Amino acid sequence: MTRAVEVDLELRLLISDLLVQEAEYLDDRRFEDWLALFTEDVRYTAPIRVARKSPAPDIIDEIGHFDDTYQSLDLRVRRLRTDVAWAEDPPSHTRRLITNIRIRLTDVPDELDVRSNLLLFRSRGDRGQYDLIVGERQDRFRKVGDEWKISRRRAILDQSSLSTKNLGVFL
Repeated sequence: MTRAVEVDLELRLLISDLLVQEAEYLDDRRFEDWLALFTEDVRYTAPIRVARKSPAPDIIDEIGHFDDTYQSLDLRVRRLRTDVAWAEDPPSHTRRLITNIRIRLTDVPDELDVRSNLLLFRSRGDRGQYDLIVGERQDRFRKVGDEWKISRRRAILDQSSLSTKNLGVFL
């Protein structure tokens, strides 16, 4: 549960800088550095959004674009370094913009709820075509030793139907 209590400026800047650093790692294809930002018990999901009439929910958590653990993220990262990652061969050119960062204390000591907006630009090849993926990331940060790490991520995409041919990139 999140408490509507503001965190101090120093912690706010630290978490914001971590999210910006994460985006840089992914855009620079530094996947091993990116993976080190997560706890080993992380759960990283992207549920499906559907278009329904109110009051039916428009997010279905039971199925998703992906539902990853640290082990499956590690496997995806290692696979990207091989010659069988066809969805990313040639590699995508990406730019992630992370905005509207909201940080709240939780009832659990040394854990924070962090929400941020994501705009992902992705281009492949030389035809001038590109994908835009937009959504909100709902993260749980946990202090592990002296470091803050992501222990949960839920990426809620704004599109009900993704126009990209694959999701071979991380959100």
